Amino acid sequence: MGELDGRVAWVTGGASGMGFACALDLAKKGASIAIGSLTPDLGEGTIDPGQRAFMPTDDVLASARDAIAATGATVLALPLDVRSDESVAQNHADIVDKLGPVEILINAAGTSGRHAMIDHPDGLWHALLDVNLTGSYRTTKLCLPGMIARQWGRVLMFSSTAGLNGHELHAAYCASKSGLLGLMRCVALEGAAHGVTCNALCPGWVASEQNVDGCVQEMALLGLEMTVEEYRAAMAEKWVPQKRFLEPDEAGAYVGFLCTDAARGITGEALRLSGGSQW
Repeated sequence: MGELDGRVAWVTGGASGMGFACALDLAKKGASIAIGSLTPDLGEGTIDPGQRAFMPTDDVLASARDAIAATGATVLALPLDVRSDESVAQNHADIVDKLGPVEILINAAGTSGRHAMIDHPDGLWHALLDVNLTGSYRTTKLCLPGMIARQWGRVLMFSSTAGLNGHELHAAYCASKSGLLGLMRCVALEGAAHGVTCNALCPGWVASEQNVDGCVQEMALLGLEMTVEEYRAAMAEKWVPQKRFLEPDEAGAYVGFLCTDAARGITGEALRLSGGSQW
């Protein structure tokens, strides 16, 4: 028997990176899994020019579904745009209809971008807050009432070390990830008396698919000619005391634990997972 047998988990951004790692760990613990990610047909033409957005194709979404199903879990994989009230509501309705009420919500969908505060584009500001902060608000607002009614639930926000610290050229990203910490604490307090926990994971440098795109853009901005691996090694040497990028499955294992009953006393926490890095 798995620790989460019979539970239903919804993982946004679940087709890749840390979201996929979370979905896989939860599936191995016995949960039924719904993953949703922004596919190109939903995202094309809607991404701000300064925004870094990884959009898995339908094939990638299907491959993630198949890998999760290989654990023996029941899986639902759907295109999802967390910027859209309609898309979020339709995903939620489909999950409840096909799998049952959502008892575990992992808000892993996210985006990033960089720009100096002087002349900061309004479009980039709104884009990052809409995905990173308001997207988690949309999903949590739909799932929390049922969790409270059933007296059990787990909500996980994907913040960042950027939510704990500021950094030049990242005003919108830091603001969105810091805002998630405020949202998390309020959800934790509202759910605490009803068996619902809410925490925020604050990863540092992680070797995810989205990070590859970010590295390529950073190298272009800085005029650097090196491979992604060389750039990661240089960044790890500079920023990470462990001298390495973390792997997505490290985040998956952490989140999986937080969703078990063994972690029922952990709520309202901003939990750093960074190899010792502060940024």
